[in-house]
Amino acid sequence: MRVARSLVLVALLPLFAACQLLDGPRESASHVGQTRMQGQLLAADGKLLFQPCNEQRSYVVNDTGGTSVLQEAATLADDQGKLFADVRGQVVHSRLDLAQLYRVERSGTACNDPNFKLLILRAAGHGPEWNVKVSGKGMVIERAGQPPLAVPYVEEQLGDGRFNLSTEANNQHIELWVAPQRCVDSTTGSVQHMSAELRVDGQVQRGCGYFGGSRND
Repeated sequence: MRVARSLVLVALLPLFAACQLLDGPRESASHVGQTRMQGQLLAADGKLLFQPCNEQRSYVVNDTGGTSVLQEAATLADDQGKLFADVRGQVVHSRLDLAQLYRVERSGTACNDPNFKLLILRAAGHGPEWNVKVSGKGMVIERAGQPPLAVPYVEEQLGDGRFNLSTEANNQHIELWVAPQRCVDSTTGSVQHMSAELRVDGQVQRGCGYFGGSRND
């Protein structure tokens, strides 16, 4: 599906969905030997521990990727709940050499999200509220005061990890622009690894985003 320097990916539909199913999550060559994991962040004896979802064992976090996870966890930590983290790294005995932080947020239920493995991307913002869920079957756009809109999309890679998704629906031109950049949700304080812009007929709404379990970049 790669054409010249751009990847154009048409999410239309059952053929592409079958392609996604056969290919599985895409993995970068730089991730060889690493595993993407979701779980809880815990503090103990002056160390930060990571406990994968549905496991009892925990690992001491060694931030080899310079993700600033210690500072992010300290900023979000409070007495009201648990910290969920979506990370990539390599487990070495009782240590997790953390290479990438996809998101960290206050949540005790994110481990049980049934839709995470189906998602390629999720992006959301506020003022007014909006969110976009992208999967191999298409893109679902929700905006305040508007009914949910399910549409096919085209993806274009722009270099440096940036890309956009675009579609035409209801006589509207809709684009989602995404860039690898630390992004803090203005309402929840959640830290995510990408910034996002939803553009509908030139009107821009900003927010944050992260890759779901179907995309392994």
